Amino acid sequence: MEEGINQRKTEHIRLCLTENVEGVNKSTGLEGINFIHNALPEINFDSIQLDTNFLNKKINAPFLVSSMTGGSELAAKINQNLATAAEEKGWAVALGSTRALLESDAHKESFLIRKQAPTVPLIANLGAVQLNYGYGAEEAQRIVDMTGADSIVLHFNPLQEAVQDGGDLNFENLLPKIEKVTSKLNVPVAAKEVGFGIDGTVAKKLYDAGISYIDVAGAGGTSWSQVEKLRSEDPLKKAAAEAFNNWGIPTKDCIVSVRSELPDVPLVASGGMKSGVDAAKAITIGADVIGFARQLLQAATESAETVARTMEQIELELKMTMFGIGARTLDELKNTKRVDIMGRSLLDENS
Repeated sequence: MEEGINQRKTEHIRLCLTENVEGVNKSTGLEGINFIHNALPEINFDSIQLDTNFLNKKINAPFLVSSMTGGSELAAKINQNLATAAEEKGWAVALGSTRALLESDAHKESFLIRKQAPTVPLIANLGAVQLNYGYGAEEAQRIVDMTGADSIVLHFNPLQEAVQDGGDLNFENLLPKIEKVTSKLNVPVAAKEVGFGIDGTVAKKLYDAGISYIDVAGAGGTSWSQVEKLRSEDPLKKAAAEAFNNWGIPTKDCIVSVRSELPDVPLVASGGMKSGVDAAKAITIGADVIGFARQLLQAATESAETVARTMEQIELELKMTMFGIGARTLDELKNTKRVDIMGRSLLDENS
């Protein structure tokens, strides 16, 4: 019988699989970006290249299996399937919060997926707020060592914690603690939200504290205030959570804002990504790597083969988008003029 943090992880998975946990009337904002079809692309589809570098490793496509889960029996199956598929397809892969790895002996195998993904970038994960609850550089390094991770991401989730029964609410004075962690770990430390977004002002503060790259994790996908509302047994919190069902910064706005403040820092775009077309749009406005989460979750409950097929479809959608505008490489996609952003055509401006 699972209990405590392990039970919570199982509940999170089941709710994300079975309930409507997206924000209400909240989108990624990517629908405001449209590509301008090129009837004469002048490229061979088979020559389109998706490979790039991330965390000093080559990946076959600019994609990341975003942090989702760990610390339960169901999570073990999911993470092993995700890792196996990520290794096959050459995607980076991130773990869910690894606090359970240090606090519970149950289901450690759900985090120890390096054997399924021996060569691709692997990212561990810890809640930033835990730096106010007894965690520090030593614990973060233990997580990195135990998982064999190439990087660790600190996730920021104040609104989720506020709705969660028994949530950790002390987010005070975290920046100096983050700076201490980034200065002592032997791997890059990243920062991500959990679906409400990081803007440029916050990203700059985190970068100045030693954060190596940003995962914006914007609004438009899973809303963790809604997930915790469904879990909560507190009628006051459940009612209050309704006021936040459209909270957050759309993913598009996060990318633009962070890129304006940090033009050269590696940028991961996640939050509501559903297709390779979404990925292409995010790349044209400044993203380097695109994170997919719930889009892969159902497949991961079935098999690694099902995950790999879903990944293959996303890759094909990205290649078809690039073919449709005549972009042979990701650099050409980033610099394309064949895009209309909120009614502003770059093609017209540069013709």
